[in-house]
Amino acid sequence: MHRIVFPERESVKAEFRRPAFPHEWVEYAESEQGQLAGRLRGATIVIANKLSLGEAELAGLPDLKLIAVAATGVDRIDLEACRRRGVLVANVRGYAAHSVAEHVLMLALALRRNLVPYVEDVRRGRWAESAQFCLLTHTVRDLHASTLGVVGYGSLGRAVADLGRAFGMRVLVGEHRGAAAVREGRTEFDELLCESDVVTLHAPLDAQTRHLIGGRELSLMKPTALLINCARGGVADEAALAAALRAGRIAGAGVDVLSEEPPRGGNVLLAGDSPNLIVTPHVAWASLGAMQALADQVVDNIEAFVRGEPQNIVTSKR
Repeated sequence: MHRIVFPERESVKAEFRRPAFPHEWVEYAESEQGQLAGRLRGATIVIANKLSLGEAELAGLPDLKLIAVAATGVDRIDLEACRRRGVLVANVRGYAAHSVAEHVLMLALALRRNLVPYVEDVRRGRWAESAQFCLLTHTVRDLHASTLGVVGYGSLGRAVADLGRAFGMRVLVGEHRGAAAVREGRTEFDELLCESDVVTLHAPLDAQTRHLIGGRELSLMKPTALLINCARGGVADEAALAAALRAGRIAGAGVDVLSEEPPRGGNVLLAGDSPNLIVTPHVAWASLGAMQALADQVVDNIEAFVRGEPQNIVTSKR
């Protein structure tokens, strides 16, 4: 009988139906990294989210057969160690396309229309003191007729592109950085940075995409452009982004992810000295509908694995 252990149950606010096969289900509301060895002992299936599963953890789990990741990104899982040990890893896909896309456009709209500064002005009584019927203390720009550059064109990037077009934006889809050839329908990476008014990141975090956006890339962007990162914190060099904002090299940024989460050790983007920056706490994916779709797909993946029909596998046995 399978032993299924979910060490981070409270990380997903949704109902997880119990799989339709004999099993033991063990869950913990929260777990620290150091608690995994004891809590996962004897597991054949682990539902993972943000805790790391590397060689050290896997070495103590000889019965483990499947890691069902309750996310799309698998950067917390040592995939090579899983391959060596014959452990399959399945992720969830496409569950948050609408949620993330709406969050990206929300951040872009808030920045282009100076929403946060206007809300603060009203709270401070500046509108009440205005000589005119409207308060024109900050510049308002439209998304309509501007250019949206999409970096990473999976389900999330496509959903953002669709919303951008609905706003009347011209959409550019980025080619991989340094690619020898540009595919039809794609735009060379540096050209996208130069032409876009809003650059939105949807690439997974791996060795090739870490600091995909750094000082050089930010210097290519228009001084009126925005950067939106709802992918992973490490995809953008946070120190370079903070410096670009302080220097006015770009007009603003919206960030839903940081390189360390929660940012208990602090973060340069939370220092409070980066103008025109909105930081949200990794919630772009977390609409109620998206979380329930994620929970359902996690169990679908587990049931498919037990049937011998594994799906959404990101690594395989050797």
